[in-house]
Amino acid sequence: MKLEIGNFYVKDVLFGEETSYKDGILTINKEDALAFIKEDEHITDVDIEIAKPGENTRIVPVKEAVEPRVRPDGRSTFPGVTGELEACGNGRVHALKGVSVLGVGMHYGSFGDGLIDMGGEGAKYTLFSQLINICIVADTDEEFERFEQQKKNRAIRWATHRFAEYLGNIVKEMDPETIDVFELDPILKREENVSKLPSVVLVMQPQSQMEELGYNDLVYGWDMNKYLPTFMHPNEVLDGALISGSFMPASSKWSTYDFQNFPTIKELYKEHGKSINFLGVIMSNLNVSLEQKKRSSIFVAQMAKSLGADGAIVTEEGYGNPDADYIMCIRALEDVGVKTVGISNECTGRDGASQPLVTLDEKADALVSTGNVSELIELPKADRVIGELEALARDGLSGGWSYDEILGPSVREDGSIIMENNAMFCGDGISGGSIKTMKEF
Repeated sequence: MKLEIGNFYVKDVLFGEETSYKDGILTINKEDALAFIKEDEHITDVDIEIAKPGENTRIVPVKEAVEPRVRPDGRSTFPGVTGELEACGNGRVHALKGVSVLGVGMHYGSFGDGLIDMGGEGAKYTLFSQLINICIVADTDEEFERFEQQKKNRAIRWATHRFAEYLGNIVKEMDPETIDVFELDPILKREENVSKLPSVVLVMQPQSQMEELGYNDLVYGWDMNKYLPTFMHPNEVLDGALISGSFMPASSKWSTYDFQNFPTIKELYKEHGKSINFLGVIMSNLNVSLEQKKRSSIFVAQMAKSLGADGAIVTEEGYGNPDADYIMCIRALEDVGVKTVGISNECTGRDGASQPLVTLDEKADALVSTGNVSELIELPKADRVIGELEALARDGLSGGWSYDEILGPSVREDGSIIMENNAMFCGDGISGGSIKTMKEF
């Protein structure tokens, strides 16, 4: 499979008379864009705001992030979601780089929603502060979940994907500025100089714990709670086969933007044919019962062994209960002779002294930490808020609270905030793009 991603590098985003792209400037006709978003009858109120790096702007509650893309051949950008179900991972896709479309709640937040600061001290906590963010700030008629802590947020999330495709259409017929090519020969037909290198497989564990459908990540539009481990081509991940769900604390999430730009996959591609033989992706899942967790680990280990993997990287979306799937999978791989490294964040408590993962195993002896979800973050008032700041304290965002006996409320009267890292949108970069490092004492 050969995937070509044609890149258009956006330097600035402006509102104007015509939706267009020229010389690095993305111009959006706001009236036309709002009319397109409102085609979904479940969107009851919506605005579009632009947030740029370096601004003293705070965005909350953030529900989803998507890179604007389009397929020149007319196939949908997200098969089974924004259009007909078709294979992806092959052919050409055009992408607007340096920008993302954010789905933001106009009033109501949810457990899995997060916060982004575009400037100041808070900007260092998330890679999204480095992008120009085109924010769909919306309210919906989904009254059934209005005051639920855990929301599906379907209308806002779907609007984000649809609008990302809408913007991508601007460059559908244009010549890309650069083209990235991702191609792997079939495993059994690779050249000898590649086949003799250490063979490595990436095991991904997207969020799929919610037994009620509609909260979990989707693969080709299919709710991953009903999924079993499957071998996938890495191009499918980069090319829209997966979209993010609404579950999991924000810092631990993989947004759709993360799937589209998965750093670990890109790094494995860079090393393919040089230091490793990149076999592909075993797409696993995260389960509720112990029996389900064990079954998935058996599937993963069998596939890795059958593929001839010498090594594996395992990465989980989330923490807590998913840690059991994560560690069990690492152990199962080690048991069949596949040397394994894990990538995850950890939950060591506000003081950093608690057990980092819910469960551990002596065979999980090569773990990469991307940060502590419980780390306290204190930030000054922002000049501008996109969304509703009070959502951080009021609506059950993991990492925010209405009142704490010691720390008081997350949102203070002067507009400053205190929260756990949990609420920083995709802040831990578990896809492999973490900007954090370790300190020695």
